Formats: sequence, C-alpha cells, structure tokens
Amino acid sequence: MSILDFIKSELLEIIEWTDDSRDTLSYRYPDDDKEIKNGAQLIVRESQMVQFVAAGKYADAFGPGKHTLTTENIPVLSTILGWKYGFNSPFKCDVYFVNTRLFTGNKWGTSNPVMMRDKDFGVVRLRAFGTYDFRITDVPKFLKEVAGTDQNFRLDEFADTMRSRIVSVFTEALATAQVPALDVATRYSEMGEALLPIINPAMTSKYGLEITAFVLENVSVPPEVEQAIDKRSSMSVIGNLNDYVKYQMGVGMGQGGEGAAAAAAPAQMAIGFGMAQELMKGMQGQPQAAPPAAAPAAGGIDVLTPEQAAQALGVSVEDVMASISAGELKARKIGNAYRIARAALDEFLRG
Repeated sequence: MSILDFIKSELLEIIEWTDDSRDTLSYRYPDDDKEIKNGAQLIVRESQMVQFVAAGKYADAFGPGKHTLTTENIPVLSTILGWKYGFNSPFKCDVYFVNTRLFTGNKWGTSNPVMMRDKDFGVVRLRAFGTYDFRITDVPKFLKEVAGTDQNFRLDEFADTMRSRIVSVFTEALATAQVPALDVATRYSEMGEALLPIINPAMTSKYGLEITAFVLENVSVPPEVEQAIDKRSSMSVIGNLNDYVKYQMGVGMGQGGEGAAAAAAPAQMAIGFGMAQELMKGMQGQPQAAPPAAAPAAGGIDVLTPEQAAQALGVSVEDVMASISAGELKARKIGNAYRIARAALDEFLRG
C-alpha cells in the first residue's frame, strides 16, 4: 500500500447513517479515530439532524441534504478549532445523528394510584394509562440533557424518565381541573388535548422534546369503589321500591311452589308494614277504637276483603283480585300480612 492510499484510508470522505431500527433516538458516528477530510461529503436523510461537537462544545448543525464540509459551511467549528484563515488539512470532531421523526404509540401509566379529592367519593385513588407521540425539536438540548455521549441511544433507555414526567404533570393537571372521577371517562379526548400545553413547556425546556399527541385511554378506581358504584347503579335500576315488590310477587306467582313462597316473603313484609303504617296514620289524633271488623276465615285467621286490602295497599281492587286469583295460598299470605299488621298496631296502642 502506498503512502497516499494509507493516508486516504485514515480519512473520512463520506459520513452518513442509515437507520435500520425503529427506536434509535441518537447515534454517534464511529470514526475509529479517523480524521475528517477537507471537502468530505456529509449525507443527512429526511427525519435526521446532524450535530458537530468539537472540544466539548456544540458546533454546527445540518439538516437533510448532501453537504460538502468546507470552511464556509462550518463557521462555528472553524472558530472552535481556531481556523482563522480557512483550512486544508483533515480535522477531528464528534458527529451525532439525531432522529427527528415522530415516535408514536409510546405507553404511559401510573405505577401507583394517584390520590385526589372527588366530590362524589371524597378522597379517592385513581389509576390512569394511555399513549403519547413525541419528536426531538432541540437537538443540542436533547444531546446535553438526555443522550449525552452515548453512541447508540435508544428509546427504552429514556422511557421510564418520560413516563414519570408525564404522570407527574398529568396528576397535577387532574387535581387542578377537579373533574369528578365519574365524568373523566366522558372527557378523555378533551383532557388529552388540554394537557398538551401543560406538558410541552416542561418537556421542551428540560429535554428538547415536543409531545405532539397525548391520549388518555382509561381512568379506573379501586375495586371497592367500583363495587359501591355497582350497588348505586343497582338501586337506580330498581327505582320505586313498591313497584319492585309488586314485580317480585308477580314473578313468584308465575314460578309457583317454593318460588312463590320465596318471592312472597319480602312482598309479605312490605304489605304487612304498609298496612300497619296506614292503620297507625288513621289512629293518630283519634280516640282508640277497635279496628274494623273483618270476616273470620277457617282456622280463626283474620282476613281483609279485596276492597279493604286495596284501600290499605293503595292499589285497585282489580290488582288485589289478580293476586288472589293466582291461588288460595296467596290469599292466605295476605291474611297473614294483615294479622302481622294488627299485632303491630295493638302493640303500638298498648305502648
């Protein structure tokens, strides 16, 4: 090998980086202790930025395109290296390729529940997760604060830091907004857009990054709070308790046998207490008197006529007749309910 060929082999004439990964944020060009030739070609592809660093200082930066490295287009580097009147000899400096494309679908989430005050539940713990997209906008800031001198800086090396920062800002914003936990689910898109102007100033000034999209996918409460919500929903579905009791009685009648007895039990209690309340209301402010006589039934069990039962229950006679027509057992249940009511009334009067 001639001396000229040896010298050429020790010089960098073409500098470029072909990124074959999807997660590399920055890449320091491996010079293998070689020098850069005067007039060398620098090739920067789309979604790339190149930053020169000489003597520990940030020098010139280059965007996409093909650049010939001469004194004219690297003025900062020339100043750092002391080239007052141009240069013709090779030189050494670090060359960093930075990926400026959009990194999408990055996940974030709360590792621990976030404490917040809620007007419905008081102090409650929330978990949240979602995704975000970002890109590098300030190359020197990113290299200084994040990548450093790492030759191949990947996304997974920075994911935990990004996640912690985002969760911190999200927690502050959620507490400030004071959105009820039950309403957060209906405002995912709105909250994501509202958080962007809050998150970005911190990200740009600290890391040289811009969050282009912030998506809130889910906010959940602890299991015990979920159970309380389910119970509240169940009560809302039941609605009017009297109508619910009638419905249960109807279901029991249709089932017959043990099903009828089981369904009649809560209904029987409701009817009994309802009768007692109606009778006691009628006795308030009135002289004590015996309750209206009712026709005795076999076995000495007092029963009400359909008209009396309808008046006591606040329903129509047709409703009472429909219940009785389901079977003699149901009629006796109504009689038993009246006897319970009579006993409660007698106890009240004696007291």
